[in-house]
Amino acid sequence: MQFAETELKGVWLIEPTPVVDDRGSFTRLFCEKEMADCGLATRFVQHSRAHSVKKGTLRGLHFQEDPYAEVKLVSCVRGAIFDVVVDMRANSPTRYKWLGFELTPANMRQVYIPAGFAHGLQTLTDDTEVSYLISQFYTPHSATGVRFNDPAFSINWPLMPTAMSERDRTWPLVKQRAAIEAL
Repeated sequence: MQFAETELKGVWLIEPTPVVDDRGSFTRLFCEKEMADCGLATRFVQHSRAHSVKKGTLRGLHFQEDPYAEVKLVSCVRGAIFDVVVDMRANSPTRYKWLGFELTPANMRQVYIPAGFAHGLQTLTDDTEVSYLISQFYTPHSATGVRFNDPAFSINWPLMPTAMSERDRTWPLVKQRAAIEAL
């Protein structure tokens, strides 16, 4: 496995390296030792999958607030996605900066998303499935999000959204969140 830390501290792009022979291939997707050697979380209490029917489906931007902030390890197991992380950490020099990654079954890339980041994705094909390893249990009162098209981020989504939940469509803008939190 190859681990590359990105310009957003704590976000890693993990690229499995298949061993190929005349039978096909064998690929290690998770190694506790290699992850720990990079200082990454290795305990994941949930493994979830999301299936999206339509190309252009947008999910996010989601995160859980402290003390239930979660680490995620995300991969695409069918179709293709544009996976986005946004730094929401209060004292981070890269606060509100974002990165996007194309994840497919063929490239087998995984994105390691540390606590304090919002996460979202857009499907690039019909019939897409995404796999998540998650370090914390889902805690409804801690689950929150920010708007996918917030001008504070200026995310360059590849497609116009074709499907999205009402909740994702109406998350507050960062400025609105700050005003609410100041009350």
